[in-house]
Amino acid sequence: MNVRNCRNCGQIFNYVTGAPLCQICKARLEEKFQEVKKYIMEHRGVGIAQVSEACDVERSQIQQWLREERLEVTEDSAIFLNCEKCGAHIRSGRYCDRCRVEVSNAFRSAMRRPEAPAPRVNKDTKDNPKMRFL
Repeated sequence: MNVRNCRNCGQIFNYVTGAPLCQICKARLEEKFQEVKKYIMEHRGVGIAQVSEACDVERSQIQQWLREERLEVTEDSAIFLNCEKCGAHIRSGRYCDRCRVEVSNAFRSAMRRPEAPAPRVNKDTKDNPKMRFL
């Protein structure tokens, strides 16, 4: 059993996975997410600062939701993100499509087991091999 203190309220809770938040704080955070999502749908083209002020949510939390791909920036939005690898403009997540493929290929190649070398077969290059004694 893994017991921790909640990052927001300090209450002790049984930690399983994810952010170190108790169930009450997770529920509050989800309510805030739904509020932000609704506000963005009603006010198209709004920036992070305006959303943060209107919904009383920290800018870093909005950026985290964008990085987690829970929110997505529209084409005409004032909000933009940059790919963490190449710096290209993206709508959500951490990487652009090209860098995402590169990173996943790198992980696959790192996880691949090294192949055992093939058994070496000694071939006699002569046309008529002969038996040898020691």
